[in-house]
Amino acid sequence: MFKQIAISAFALIPLSVVAEDVPIVGYVESKCLITTETEGVYGNSTPSELSTDAADGGVEPIVRYDVIQADYYKALVSHPVSFSQSPSLSDVVTWTGSTTVSEVSDTGMSGYDTNKVTYNNTTEYELSVAGSTWFKVSSEADYGYNKAFPPGTYTSIVQAECIAQ
Repeated sequence: MFKQIAISAFALIPLSVVAEDVPIVGYVESKCLITTETEGVYGNSTPSELSTDAADGGVEPIVRYDVIQADYYKALVSHPVSFSQSPSLSDVVTWTGSTTVSEVSDTGMSGYDTNKVTYNNTTEYELSVAGSTWFKVSSEADYGYNKAFPPGTYTSIVQAECIAQ
């Protein structure tokens, strides 16, 4: 009889469960850094053309990628296809440009230009070697047909991205 009373008493005690969610937080810092080495300048050797080519009085922008860990990132560099600032334009602007490797910190990067993939206005490089790579971007804007660019300040943007793979 005593055993029955003890079991019955435990059956009447409600069981309560206490739980807690404990977060685990981590911060991932990119092992790929992008730095502007040289800002671009448009030269205006003819009234209808703006160009970063030195022969036209321009300066090609140079972007440096520093990769700490090889084979984890790819570089995407896009030459401009519009002005971010300009006077009002009443005609079409035709854009051309390209991206090339101008300098490397390791001879293992010598194949970057050979293996690059270009589409639209973007050039993609697999960053397969740790170190620094300098990319030079050319840009040319041609205005209308035999039409002069109006006076004013013209600015465009080179977009440089480092994509984790």
